[in-house]
Amino acid sequence: MSISEVFSLLTGVAMFLFGMGLMGDGLKKVSGSKLEPILYRLSGTTIRGVLLGTGVTAVIQSSCATAVMTVGFVNSGMMKVRQGIGVILGAILGTSITGWVICLSYIEGAGGVAELVSTATLTGLVAVAGIALRMFGKKQVYRYIGDILMGFAVLMVGMSAMSSSVGGLGKSAWFINALTSLSNPLIGILVGTLFTALLQSASAAVGIVQALSVTGAMSFEASLPLLMGIAFGASAPVLFSAIGASVEGRRAALVYPVATGFGVLVCACLFYIASTVFYFPFLGQIMNPFSLAAVNSILRFVMVLLLLPFTDVIEAIVSALVTDEKDEKGSPAIRLEERFIVYPALAIEQSRLTINEMSQVSERALLSALSLFSDYSEKGFEQVQALEKDGDKYEDALGSYLIRVTGHEMTVTQNEEVSKYLHTLSDFERISDHARNLAENAKELREKRLSFSVNAKRELDVLFAAVSQIVSMTMTAFCEGDLHLAARVEPLEEVVDELCDQMKLNHVERLQQGICTIKQGFVFNDIVTNCERVSDHCSNIAVAMIELSRDDFRTHKYVHALQEKETPEFREAYEEYVQRFAI
Repeated sequence: MSISEVFSLLTGVAMFLFGMGLMGDGLKKVSGSKLEPILYRLSGTTIRGVLLGTGVTAVIQSSCATAVMTVGFVNSGMMKVRQGIGVILGAILGTSITGWVICLSYIEGAGGVAELVSTATLTGLVAVAGIALRMFGKKQVYRYIGDILMGFAVLMVGMSAMSSSVGGLGKSAWFINALTSLSNPLIGILVGTLFTALLQSASAAVGIVQALSVTGAMSFEASLPLLMGIAFGASAPVLFSAIGASVEGRRAALVYPVATGFGVLVCACLFYIASTVFYFPFLGQIMNPFSLAAVNSILRFVMVLLLLPFTDVIEAIVSALVTDEKDEKGSPAIRLEERFIVYPALAIEQSRLTINEMSQVSERALLSALSLFSDYSEKGFEQVQALEKDGDKYEDALGSYLIRVTGHEMTVTQNEEVSKYLHTLSDFERISDHARNLAENAKELREKRLSFSVNAKRELDVLFAAVSQIVSMTMTAFCEGDLHLAARVEPLEEVVDELCDQMKLNHVERLQQGICTIKQGFVFNDIVTNCERVSDHCSNIAVAMIELSRDDFRTHKYVHALQEKETPEFREAYEEYVQRFAI
């Protein structure tokens, strides 16, 4: 090869890789970020996982991307290793679709109708359509489709450049000798593995092998080991995803090399033993891009078929390779997967699950704090303190994670979800703060041996019941996205406010009558104030849910309008709560 041909080959490879990436990104954007959540939600069984993994990989044109997403699911606790095995097996099969797409660049036409479907004509039409959509498309989805078409056109041009640059190699003695050496299975598999690990893409490696096949010097005997090595070499980028992952995440990352390694080993042994016993006449057959795509698909299908009955064995192997570790005690299991940042749909789904956990932490903290007034214990006090610290950790982790997610393009619905989470984070955290304050109030009563009058205790019991009700109702409404239940929070919040005002007046009267002391009064007011603040934060959360669902966030306007209109629903709920929590 001359220097110009070498640079032409490198240019073709660069264009091919760029086109593949552009096409894959466009396909993901057109899907509306729905493919990734589908993997998470619908991979319940191994067979279903294989089918989904195959389909998603065929669309995004990358088995590595599918496998890395799966590692992220497992690492975050959203998916089990067993579920991940099926998806990764599907990814191994699905990536063979790219080889058939590449075959379109080898369609030739001599004239007439055949010329209309030739590579040059097809590439030109696709490129013109793609750039037209990119420049003149009014909707974003049209521009994404333009990206897909432009990526496909660039891929086709890259393949043509590669094929043209290696066309003369078929007559080169050194090239023929090199391909002959690849007939040795061990050498062929090793070369294919290293080649794919270097390119970080099995699809790209297969595409280059297809380009080399146009020389007419590549036989079945030389190409099969290369394809086996390519299948195994694709596990290299997946292994990198194990860096910094949890035990389960590292196990999921090992599934790809273990599965492909085992599959290649079994297929190689079966084929070459059979070839020794029964000589296969097709070993010397000269390969072309179409036959290579067929062999690659058949090889991967056989591998997946052989591996399916041994998913338990694969799980046992990766579990043995990565032993269990003891988690740090006292830390909440906050799993916000970094790999999902580039997939907003997944990042938001995981944020939803995590903020729901945070809401449960806040609710447990408050209920535990209120229980200390009737049954105080140091263990219970320490539990509230620990839950409050967990709430702080949730707020820090979720806040920074969601801000990073906003740096990526999102749909209107996704923006609403992120806004809701960012608006309510501090309210959940403040509820746990007030729970800690209430726990300290209970401890103060215990240490100073203070007690309230019968009437004060009765009023506090009513207030605690109302606050427990509003917190439980708010958390349920938020976790379940129940706007009807959220609308019932504001009437109860108004009742709690009136209840607190009345309790403060009643306590002043008790002070004047000498029934209660100043020391008791300070603690009593602190308790009432903390309970009132808790109900305020519950109101903020409910209002955020309702207003953001209407594409608006004017809290005070909503509250005033709600109270001024005195809607039948508001009045009915208000009267119900007044009767239930009367003092």
